Amino acid sequence: MPVSSNVSNSGACLRDHFLLAMPSLNEGLFSHSVTYLCEHGESGAMGLVINQPLDLSVAEIFEHLKIRPSRDFSDEPVMAGGPVQLDHGFVLHRGAGKHWDASLTVTDDITLTTSRDILVAIADGSGPQEYLIALGYAGWSAGQLEEELSRNSWLTVPADSDILFATPWQRRMSAAAGALGIDMNLISAQAGHA
Repeated sequence: MPVSSNVSNSGACLRDHFLLAMPSLNEGLFSHSVTYLCEHGESGAMGLVINQPLDLSVAEIFEHLKIRPSRDFSDEPVMAGGPVQLDHGFVLHRGAGKHWDASLTVTDDITLTTSRDILVAIADGSGPQEYLIALGYAGWSAGQLEEELSRNSWLTVPADSDILFATPWQRRMSAAAGALGIDMNLISAQAGHA
């Protein structure tokens, strides 16, 4: 995953932004997706799709990792974070009060952690209370995201941590689009250029 904090070739760093899939992205994981960008720079971009659940619960992740939870996590879905490293877990969480073994600070308030210690803490109730767990991530090589943006594949909007952590996954697209005053259901799949 890229860890450059430089700005992109276009001069705009999109870290801590949502990418909203335009109707032209109508196949696969990115169809109707909202991706939270954790990193964006000259070497590329990395993010997590936050509204495409897998047929897998957090309880099943704990069972697979032989972590004993202190409560029932069977109603919490695991997101399909993206098509890269599908066997790796990512925990996006609010509140950076504790240090975890492998973390990337996205903002003063949001951290991405990939180490087992945070899962153990979430399971026993001592971890962050606001989190999103995903398998895999979305990655773009240098210039690739900028190219997709120029083809009108994505809308960008500054991220809102309440959409990440307090909005049900089914409503994250409409909430993020609503921040722009847009109803994604009214956008045509045909892109126009003047």
